[in-house]
Amino acid sequence: MDTADLRRLGRALRDEERAAGDPLPPPSDDLIARALAEPERLAVHDPSYARGAQQLGELLRRTRRLLAEGGTAEEALWELWNGTAWPSRLERAARRGGAAGRNADRDLDAVCALFATAARAEERIGGRGALNFLEETDAQDIAADTLTRRAVRPEAVKLMTAHRSKGLEWRLVVVAGVQEGLWPDLRRRGSLLEADRIGRDGLAEPLSPGALLAEERRLFYVAATRARERLVVTAVKAPAEDGDQPSRFLTELGVEPRDVTGRPRRPLSVAALVAELRATTVDPEASPALRDAAARRLARLAALTDDEGRPLVPAAHPYRWWGMLERTESKVPLRERDRPVALSGSALDQLANTCSLQWFLGREVKADAPATAAQGFGNVVHVLADEVASGRTPADLDVLMERLDSVWNALAFDAPWKSAQERETARAALERFLNWHVMGRETAGRTPVATEHDFDVTIEAGEYQVRIRGSMDRVERDARGRAYVVDFKTGKNAPTGAEVARHPQLAVYQLAVREGAVDDLFGGERPEPGGAELVHLRQAAAKRDGGDALPKVQAQSPDGGEWVGDLLATAAGKVLDERFTPATGRQCDHCAFRSSCSARPEGRQVVE
Repeated sequence: MDTADLRRLGRALRDEERAAGDPLPPPSDDLIARALAEPERLAVHDPSYARGAQQLGELLRRTRRLLAEGGTAEEALWELWNGTAWPSRLERAARRGGAAGRNADRDLDAVCALFATAARAEERIGGRGALNFLEETDAQDIAADTLTRRAVRPEAVKLMTAHRSKGLEWRLVVVAGVQEGLWPDLRRRGSLLEADRIGRDGLAEPLSPGALLAEERRLFYVAATRARERLVVTAVKAPAEDGDQPSRFLTELGVEPRDVTGRPRRPLSVAALVAELRATTVDPEASPALRDAAARRLARLAALTDDEGRPLVPAAHPYRWWGMLERTESKVPLRERDRPVALSGSALDQLANTCSLQWFLGREVKADAPATAAQGFGNVVHVLADEVASGRTPADLDVLMERLDSVWNALAFDAPWKSAQERETARAALERFLNWHVMGRETAGRTPVATEHDFDVTIEAGEYQVRIRGSMDRVERDARGRAYVVDFKTGKNAPTGAEVARHPQLAVYQLAVREGAVDDLFGGERPEPGGAELVHLRQAAAKRDGGDALPKVQAQSPDGGEWVGDLLATAAGKVLDERFTPATGRQCDHCAFRSSCSARPEGRQVVE
């Protein structure tokens, strides 16, 4: 909003206050601030000057809601940044270069520094909230990383070499990794120029192995004598003789080394410790005493605070653990049980054969990824095939390529070479389609009667009413007057022969024919299904079937399709009972929900 818009909005809000009976309304700045807190008030004002303020108010409301739900200052900053047009403006300015580009670069650097400061503050103070972060940032005369000035707490663990430990002492000292070959390390420490040999009287002789061993023994003595109360020395012993072995110095400590095998893995961070304690509290195989001890330890961690009363381990508090919450359930059923369950052929395949959860998240929640270039490729080829079959476009490859080029640049490819490669593939697919359409029809003895034919029929499937609907790419009449359904495919993979025999989508098409889906195309009479086939336009036929000039065709016979009724009943039952269980398979390769799927390794870490 520019200054003029702000003045107009301020005057309009003051006029609104006067009309409400306040003869001396507050200043415009106060009224605008109130309106931003309640953006719905701005809906009655002229959008030419109020739209910007209303959008800002909605953005602030979303950010407040995020913070109220436990969001961090960094997340709030991202919500504000991502909710405006500023990022795109800065990007355009930076790409243009010049003085404006340099200013944009400085602004972007400052924003990145702000996000980095918020992230470090969240890690350092454990979620103090946005207000504390703002106060801390505002109090700085010169923004800086306070982590560099912060002294190490006296209780903290100090990690150092044996050389640096000289003259220091601690109650507990751990000397780790005392392995043969590492301690003693009898390799020479000198540099390439052997500066270590320079002494008062000239160049000294290099240390002998015995002298190096004595020096290593003295260094080990220094490390071991830094402990006032307790010394822990650790080493690894491999089963094989040529593997890692403990140092000879262990036998010189005067204590018999103790072998520890099968030691449980210990968490190495506070977050991992909290996670292990939480898992123990709900582990049904753990003893009641162990579960109670884990819960008490969590309570102790949650109660720890610093000198200012801020929690040191906020993650240990029960309100930060989703496992304490009840599972959410929708009060509105996905489908009404007294109405037919609407399904399509592709939905049937997902629900019954591949992954019902993928169907639910993609089709019902509408959370699937945006259309890809491969899907755009298929859509374009389908449309052109339909236009040729319906007679709207002549069966001429040059004409089809001209139509293809008119829309090809709208498809988003990763690189120009990929676009050129896919265009040649599309040309080959269209050429195969034309050969199949012109020559193949004469060989097959079938004539087209409809393209892109929509159908919608309701049938009985077990105890359920199922409404199957969709679109048939092509319906043909064979020599015996039967209906034959063709489905064009533009994918890179084809099913096996056994999979085609029980292909759900083709079986649904044939079932729809039996239920009257194409009666209007056959003069109102009910035709018998004559079969269905997949025509893979991207893939060439075998040499005996025509070779590269024709597409690969896979047919499904009209007999033995009773199994599709059981498949429909299974799918309908899953939808009505809302049983969407994840399953792994080839469908995972292009699934948009892999990172949060409990059936995948990358998703299990979210819930386990």
